[in-house]
Amino acid sequence: MKPENLQYEVCVDSASGARVAQEGGAHRVELCGALSVGGITPSAGAIRATRELVEIDVHVLIRPRAGDFHFDAAEIDTMRRDIEMAGEWGAKGVVIGALTNDGRVAVETCRQLIEAAASMSVTFHRAFDVTEDAASALGALIALGCDRVLSSGQAASAWAGRELLAELVRESAGRITILPGAGIDETNAGDLVRETGVRELHFSATSDVAIASIGGRGVAMGSDTSADRVRGVTDVERVRRIISASVR
Repeated sequence: MKPENLQYEVCVDSASGARVAQEGGAHRVELCGALSVGGITPSAGAIRATRELVEIDVHVLIRPRAGDFHFDAAEIDTMRRDIEMAGEWGAKGVVIGALTNDGRVAVETCRQLIEAAASMSVTFHRAFDVTEDAASALGALIALGCDRVLSSGQAASAWAGRELLAELVRESAGRITILPGAGIDETNAGDLVRETGVRELHFSATSDVAIASIGGRGVAMGSDTSADRVRGVTDVERVRRIISASVR
């Protein structure tokens, strides 16, 4: 497949990461906070700084907390406000997701969020991967008018879930874009494209960077003590390698 026939979205947690993704050839970024917990809504400052720094599209993750995807009224109101804020700061899209207690797409909640997004592009995030019935969830998202769904094929990685991803591409029939994500790298990007027929890829392309001591007194900044020792940063060469690998 020719490079111009594929679109690349890089998941980043900072304006600097977005700049690196753009330099590496990404078409857009998904801007998040706290990637170590799967991502939450980034700050208003991060959204504004990113939009001022890059020319490619910025899609903003809308997730008020880590954990499950069943949200109460206050959390839904927060998400609506965050969507409006993202639009005011120039985001071209938002990434949303909400489920019912029994693992189905929370249609009414998602409808409210999509209405708040107005003219922005809407992606349904990997809450899709914990739905009880992928086919029913896909149908609900198509009916809601979502532009794409981010999925690992309900597996630990997109490569492991490639059979379901291929099925989703067939079932979608162009009505919604299937955006594979999770574990996509230089070793599997090309095969994933060929085996599933997807036209977009989502990946983080990070490399670990050691963190200088923050005190040396045995004090942890959170429950994940590994985050005090290393952090992942967007790596321009990895972005380029994954893009190159996807068209081989």
